[in-house]
Amino acid sequence: MSEKVKIREIDLYVINQVKMYREKKGISQEALAFHLGVSPGFIGQVESPKYRAKYNLSHLNSAAKLFGCSPRDFLPLEPL
Repeated sequence: MSEKVKIREIDLYVINQVKMYREKKGISQEALAFHLGVSPGFIGQVESPKYRAKYNLSHLNSAAKLFGCSPRDFLPLEPL
């Protein structure tokens, strides 16, 4: 029997923000992975609710450089 993966609300928010920027800029999972120095499979796992993979601060900093924004843009204005 498979267990349901629990993703914290803050992690889900960040994942969705990065995905939104990625799609808005027309950047593939593979291109984002290359820029972050991770495997394309990692990005797929982060964006899938079936896995516990998530971005760390270094990933968010690199993504902000790629997207031309601040790492703060991936975080909510108020605590969740």
